[in-house]
Amino acid sequence: MTNRSSNKAAVPEAKSALDRFKFEVANELGVPLTDGYNGNLTSKENGSVGGYMVKKMIEAQEKQMMGR
Repeated sequence: MTNRSSNKAAVPEAKSALDRFKFEVANELGVPLTDGYNGNLTSKENGSVGGYMVKKMIEAQEKQMMGR
């Protein structure tokens, strides 16, 4: 099976920072995320990492917009 993902980073230079953030969030949630293939994880586990990342990014942006 080939990877046909069309996901492209809006800011390619931020990829390594986003990867570190992803592993930080997975660790906080107790999701055993590994570098590479994670097909052993459930959709719920993978989705919780992405969802929590978005939540934290929105919170950070809101704080920045409020001048904190």
